Amino acid sequence: MSINLTMAAQGLAFVIFVLFCMKFVWPPLTGAMRARQKSISDGLENAARAEQQLQEASESVASELEAAKQEASALVSQAHTRANQIIDDAKAQAKVEADRIVQGAQDAIDQEVNQAREALRERVSELAVQGAEQILKTSVDRSAHEAMLQKLANEL
Repeated sequence: MSINLTMAAQGLAFVIFVLFCMKFVWPPLTGAMRARQKSISDGLENAARAEQQLQEASESVASELEAAKQEASALVSQAHTRANQIIDDAKAQAKVEADRIVQGAQDAIDQEVNQAREALRERVSELAVQGAEQILKTSVDRSAHEAMLQKLANEL
């Protein structure tokens, strides 16, 4: 065979091979590449959407966290206010109770003072009566009476 005929046969075989590849091999390869390109494109879009959603969720969480902190701060402030109010109420009640106890003690002291005065009056009157009895029983001696009165004064 001649080189020309060999070259022509190889050229014809190559053209048949190229036509075969274009008809049967190339369409599935381009379809697979298009599908792969589409899946990559969809993946990138999904990643971008997910990143956007993550950003929005982060902002939402941050705002909710700030709101929760403010609410907690308000609750703590309310609790402090209520605690101070309870303490003030307890102090007021304790003062009222202390005043009541002091007043009761003062009343008891006044009553005891009055009882002591009354007892003292009774004792003074008894001593006066005893002194008068003794004066009347003894003779009318000025020095004896003076001693008796001095004794009564000492007993008072």
